[in-house]
Amino acid sequence: MADVGAINAKIAELEGEMARTQKNKATNYHLGTLKAKIAKLKSELVNGPGGKSAGTKNAERGFDVSKSGDTRIGLVGFPSVGKSTLLTSLTGTRSEAAAYEFTTLTCIPGTMKYKGARIQVLDLPGIIEGAADGKGRGRQVIGTARTCNLILIVLDAAKPVTHKKIIEAELFSFGIRINQGPPNVKIIKKEQGGIGYQEAVLQTKGMNAEVARLVCKEYRISCAEIILRDDITVDQFIDVIEGNRAYMPVLYCFNKIDAITIEELDILDQMPNYVPISSQHKWNLEELMEEIWDRCSMLRIYTKPQGQMPDYDEPVILHAESPSIEEFCNRLHKGIMPQFNFAWVWGKSAKHQPQRCGKDHILCDEDIVQIVKKA
Repeated sequence: MADVGAINAKIAELEGEMARTQKNKATNYHLGTLKAKIAKLKSELVNGPGGKSAGTKNAERGFDVSKSGDTRIGLVGFPSVGKSTLLTSLTGTRSEAAAYEFTTLTCIPGTMKYKGARIQVLDLPGIIEGAADGKGRGRQVIGTARTCNLILIVLDAAKPVTHKKIIEAELFSFGIRINQGPPNVKIIKKEQGGIGYQEAVLQTKGMNAEVARLVCKEYRISCAEIILRDDITVDQFIDVIEGNRAYMPVLYCFNKIDAITIEELDILDQMPNYVPISSQHKWNLEELMEEIWDRCSMLRIYTKPQGQMPDYDEPVILHAESPSIEEFCNRLHKGIMPQFNFAWVWGKSAKHQPQRCGKDHILCDEDIVQIVKKA
C-alpha cells in the first residue's frame, strides 16, 4: 500500500503543478509532458507496475459472472439509487433492496427479453468517490462494467448532477471513455528514423509535432510514424499510446422521478443521453428499453430453413450499424463461410422479394435470410 500512497502523492504533486501552470503557447509542451506523466502513473495505479501489460491477473479485475444472452448491460451508480429495484422491474430477478446503503454487495445478474433479444442485466454494487483507487470494491465494479455492451448510470433524480460528475470521473480514471469513439490516429512503431509526424486535418486543440515528440519520449517511444486524421487533444493522443481504453456507450437513467416536481423534470430534460424513470412504480420503462436497444445498435435477422417458415421466435441479434451477410454467418457459426454459396434475402435491404445476394450484401433490421451452401 505504501507504493499506492507514493503514486497518489506523485499524481497530486503533478496535478498541483498543472494547476499552477498558465495555459498558453509557451507552456503547451510542458503541460503535455505533465499530462503524459499523470496518465502513466494512473495506468500503473490501475493495472499494477508496468502499466497496461502487467497486473491483468489481479483478483480485482471484476466479478466472476458468465456472459449470457445477446447483449450485456451494467447498472452503475451510487448506493441506494434504486439499481436493485430497477433490475427486479426489468428482469423479474429478485435482488435485495432496502432503505439502507450497500444492500447489494456482489454482482446480481438477470435476463430480460425485448424484441426477441435476450439482454443480460448486471446489478453492480454501489460505487463511491475513489472507486477507481479501490475504495468500496470499486475496481471490481468498474472492471465488470468494462465487459458490458452498454453502461446504464442510475442516478437519483433529486441529486443527479453531483453524482453524475463523480461517476464520470471514476470511469474516466479507469480508462472508460463515455459516448465517444476512438480517435482516428495511427502510430506505427519502427526500428529507426526518429519520430515522423503528419497531420491530415488542422490541429486546433493543442497537438503539434513537438508535443507528440515529448509525449512519446515519456513513453520511451523513440522511433515511430504518427498520422493524425482527427482534430484531437493531448489527452486523446495519450489514450491512443496507452492502447487500453474502452470506448463505451452510456445512458443516464434518472430514477425516482415520482419524488420531484414537473419544473425540476423540465430542467433535467435539457441533459443529453438520459431517460427519466421510476423503477418502483414502473414508469417509462418502455422508453428505457427502446433507448437501450438503439444505443447497443441491435438488429434482428430471422433465419429461414429451406422449404420452411421463417423462425420469428428466435432472431439472430447483430451489433452493427450496417452488418453484412458474412457477419451474420459468422454470428451463427464460424464454419459456414467456407461452404457459403449465396443467400436469399427478404426484407428492407432486398430490391425484390427474394433477392439473391453475396456475402457483402448489407442487411437491415428484421430481414429474413436463407443460406444456400455449395453443392
